[in-house]
Amino acid sequence: MSAVDWPAAHGAPVLSARIRTTPEDFRVEELDAFEPSGAGEHLLLSIEKRGMNTAFAAKLLAQWASVGEAAVGYAGLKDRHAVTVQRFSVQLPGREAPDVAALEANEGLRVLAIARHSRKLPRGALAGNRFVLVLREVDGARDAIERRLRAIASRGVPNYFGEQRFGRGGDNVGNALAMFGGRRVAREQRTHLLSAARSQLFNRVLGARVAAGNWDGALDGEVWMLDGSRSVFGPQPFDDILAGRLAAFDIHPTAPLWGRGALRSESGAAALEHEALADPESLALRAGLEAAGLKQERRATRLRPQGLEWAWPDDAVLELRFGLPPGAYATTLLAELGALQ
Repeated sequence: MSAVDWPAAHGAPVLSARIRTTPEDFRVEELDAFEPSGAGEHLLLSIEKRGMNTAFAAKLLAQWASVGEAAVGYAGLKDRHAVTVQRFSVQLPGREAPDVAALEANEGLRVLAIARHSRKLPRGALAGNRFVLVLREVDGARDAIERRLRAIASRGVPNYFGEQRFGRGGDNVGNALAMFGGRRVAREQRTHLLSAARSQLFNRVLGARVAAGNWDGALDGEVWMLDGSRSVFGPQPFDDILAGRLAAFDIHPTAPLWGRGALRSESGAAALEHEALADPESLALRAGLEAAGLKQERRATRLRPQGLEWAWPDDAVLELRFGLPPGAYATTLLAELGALQ
């Protein structure tokens, strides 16, 4: 099963449409997790970029500041086919900031804010992302589309890893298997391939839960994750208190991010996870991740968009606005609507 055909939770597609007709049709803005300290050896820059991925922007920043790329930090990766706003940090101990105009001479890049900060910006240091997406040439019944959007807003969607995690053409999983088989890869590529392998296994388990209709419900032996955090607890007997917290989106079911050690889940949940990952490819990915030293972790199986709104600028154009927590993918929401190209 590829990264783009995992089972859907809300039924048959209700539309077909075009997405990313222009970069402006896919706008993403990071939600900052903290304020700059105002002093320190790092510059903290908020940058708007068009048609430019995060790694390329980081390289431009390193060239602008005459530093190595290791001196540049960012919280998350953003796609090239979009207009994105995100923070970067650049380490400049004892140096003044270079002329911002020289950085903005790069087409598609604009500096929105700059401040001093005490530390390098680490991965994951964001509160989430806000999206404004425009779907064009929409073909589908408006009533059915809006019913689906209301269902997504109230129930959420499966928290799949998006196709971006799997590389161009979805080849990261195959490359991970080759790496586990002895192929040498660069350190940065190794990190991406380990993530892709983990993501594939998580999506397989989640796909099995979606197919069984329990992706947002409780299984015997369930491990729970607190909303808005990575904190987990359980297993413990499912009771009215847990049922109320589940209904209120205070907690979510989880599936494994594979690594060394025993599954934390038990009983029915553990049985489903083992069964979903018993095929030869999954077994090879499991073994490779364990040999690489990763440890068992968990990820929520359920994702609810924050403040989902929509509008119809005209009959064939649908605009969506919503927020997602860190590590979640807008494409998982779009997949529950239908076929996009």
